[in-house]
Amino acid sequence: MDDKQQIMEAYRRMYQAMIDKDTVTLNAVHAPEFVLTHMTGMRQPKAVYLRAIADGTLNYYSAEHEQMDIRVDGDQATLTGRSRVEAAVFGGGRHTWPLQLTFHLVKRDGQWLFVDSQASTY
Repeated sequence: MDDKQQIMEAYRRMYQAMIDKDTVTLNAVHAPEFVLTHMTGMRQPKAVYLRAIADGTLNYYSAEHEQMDIRVDGDQATLTGRSRVEAAVFGGGRHTWPLQLTFHLVKRDGQWLFVDSQASTY
């Protein structure tokens, strides 16, 4: 698999792990310094983000991936993914969101890891 294919696979694995509340896989695909910036501007470090998935603060039910734009520059990359995501977050109702996540990634020990992410809608 080339770098772009590895990054696409990591994106798909991440979403499936979010749906499955699989924090072991989520821990593996996110760098220790990972921070998610929600569309509200709230920032969640990796530990807080994983805890929110595990405790049901963030509930993901499905994701249909529509587009993945990837740029690789050596051991760094950016990925902008657009997916229709069915979720119920922060006590709100279940909705389908046109969610865009823009990631920075780094390749460490042969594995692409998500370093940060900025969420928005499209």
